[in-house]
Amino acid sequence: MSRTIKDFVVIGLKGMAMGAADVVPGVSGGTIAFISGIYEELLTSISNVNFSLLKTLKSDGIKAAWKQVNGSFLLSLFVGIFVSIVSLAKAIKWMLENEPILLWSFFFGLVLASVIYIAKQITKWNLLTFVLLIAGAGLAFYITTLNPLVTENSSPLFLFLAAALAICAMILPGISGAFILVLLGAYKPVLAAVNNRDFTSIAIVGAGAVVGLLTFSRVLKWLFTNFKNYTLAILTGFIIGSLNKIWPWKETLTWRTNSHGIDVPLNQKSVSPFHFEDNQLLYAIVLAIVGFGLILLLEKLAVKKD
Repeated sequence: MSRTIKDFVVIGLKGMAMGAADVVPGVSGGTIAFISGIYEELLTSISNVNFSLLKTLKSDGIKAAWKQVNGSFLLSLFVGIFVSIVSLAKAIKWMLENEPILLWSFFFGLVLASVIYIAKQITKWNLLTFVLLIAGAGLAFYITTLNPLVTENSSPLFLFLAAALAICAMILPGISGAFILVLLGAYKPVLAAVNNRDFTSIAIVGAGAVVGLLTFSRVLKWLFTNFKNYTLAILTGFIIGSLNKIWPWKETLTWRTNSHGIDVPLNQKSVSPFHFEDNQLLYAIVLAIVGFGLILLLEKLAVKKD
């Protein structure tokens, strides 16, 4: 596939959008990859990082290996993701702490539109398709109701394993890798490492993510190759079930004290916006419509490009 510099800039911007989504514990970068039209190419490119790549490198050189792995695409995408995570981590952390309703409203609209977008990719519906969709929704909803671990752990082995597990969720549309980190008690240590430029911890997290990514991408690629409609049904269900997590209005049931001595929510449940005196309902609706419209715009641009 021949691409221009402009194409790689666009891929980098898509990576930045994925990175911004991945920072929020409840939104999946995989959803952004899917609706921006790069999901299957991403899975294929990552799964090409295998032992045959070493053979190509040895026999045909760096240029052939780079082409086999679709290196320019991956480099552009991951640079965008890295830049976004590093630059937006503090801003999104501030939004989560100070304007959570507005932040969640935007992503709720975005993810809701993603359900429609991904479901439209299913070319054949039957009983099993509906069963898998419902099962995916039920599993994702159950995950959103789990209580996060109270104890935060920053040991190298734990961060490595947590990153490997979270990256599997991160490339699944609807399942948030950041939320998995929250459940495991690893979200705060990882975010602190990014904000404090703790490159040792960042490297450990990166290594765990690479191992998890290389392993799980092969599974997903095989599923897309052999059972695409059923896989899309499960992913659509995942996204539907995950909407509970990003519902803007939450009631905190239990609290915990973090490492800085500040009380933060531990367990929350979704409630009606009218449960709050200051529910910011008008602004929330506007931002949800903006998020929803953004997906429709991306879809129109993708159709026009095709």
